[in-house]
Amino acid sequence: MISLSKASLKDITDAAETSYPRECCGLLAGHTDEIGDRLITRVILSRNLSSGDTRDSFEVDPKVRFSLMRDLEQAGNGETIVGHYHSHPDCSSAPSSRDLAMAYEPNLVWVILAVHNGIVTETRAYMVTVDTGTFNEIPLRILDNLLYRVPQET
Repeated sequence: MISLSKASLKDITDAAETSYPRECCGLLAGHTDEIGDRLITRVILSRNLSSGDTRDSFEVDPKVRFSLMRDLEQAGNGETIVGHYHSHPDCSSAPSSRDLAMAYEPNLVWVILAVHNGIVTETRAYMVTVDTGTFNEIPLRILDNLLYRVPQET
């Protein structure tokens, strides 16, 4: 299961709607418990640096990832990168064959937002099953609030 606050979901939704008709992307940081459930404490926006058509591909800025890794290490509170998100303009929130080809880190959650005519219509979460090489949907829980929310720099 993956859990995030309504505020974090709004950040992701806003990014997807603002980026339409291009894919948005970013990272998710938080905590993973002993049974593998993840609690998202940070949503980190990234420019889409895909060298392909950004209407159906994405690439998170490596500078954003390395900066986040440094921040998490300095914070020393157990937060790690637990996943990423991206949007599918005018498509479903199901992972695409391109998504599967780019799934290099099977321990990361994929949150995918379907965006139709500039409005997010669906948000789902997935993980890759290494044995089968397929995505499997995992429960996505939206919380009213987290115990804490790390402020984002603008």
